[in-house]
This record gives sequence, C-alpha cells and structure tokens, in this order.
Amino acid sequence: MRANIPKGMGGGPQNMNAMIRQAQKMQEDMAALQEDLDAREYDISAGGGVVGVKINGKKEILSIDIQPEIVDPDDIETLSDILVAAVNEAIKRVEDTNSAEMEKITGSVGMPGLF
Repeated sequence: MRANIPKGMGGGPQNMNAMIRQAQKMQEDMAALQEDLDAREYDISAGGGVVGVKINGKKEILSIDIQPEIVDPDDIETLSDILVAAVNEAIKRVEDTNSAEMEKITGSVGMPGLF
C-alpha cells in the first residue's frame, strides 16, 4: 500500500535536509543565547529601595544590599519579608527575560524535548 502525500508535502530528502539544518541552526542560536543570558546580571530593589539583590542569569544570588534604616532588631519579620520579595522578584525577572529572549528565536514553536 502506498501513502498518498499531497503535493508540496514531504518534499523528499532535500526538504528534510533543509529542515534539519534549520533545526540545528536554531539549536546553535539558542545555545549561544543561553550562554549570553547566563552571563547577564540584574539589579533588583524592594521595600522602596532599602533592599537590593544582584542576581545572574543562572538565578544565582550574587549579593544582597541592605540599607541600615530597615534593620530593626525588634522587627526581623519585616526585613525577612522584604528579602523574600526581592529574591522572588529577581528570579522572576531572570525567568521572564530568558523566556522573552528565547521566544525571539523559537517564535511560537513548541517542541518539548527537542531543544
């Protein structure tokens, strides 16, 4: 039994080779972009600027800067809440940036496990 493939579909070995080359190029572009994204650094502030977090593209916290006026030994909970907010915002910024930049390469192509 032979399959009926509509004209323009399949395209033979040359079309398949072109698709493979295109996928390889996309994969190379994504690897280069990922390297660039991993090297980026982001400065995030929270609590009106009293806490600053520096994070890299690998989601590693590089430093935390705490202004003295927020340090109150009787209210550690507020400082803790501001630190959590700053770290969460830093992680979200990295993830949002990474997603937006990768989408520029992949478009809306969703191929789980391929890239």
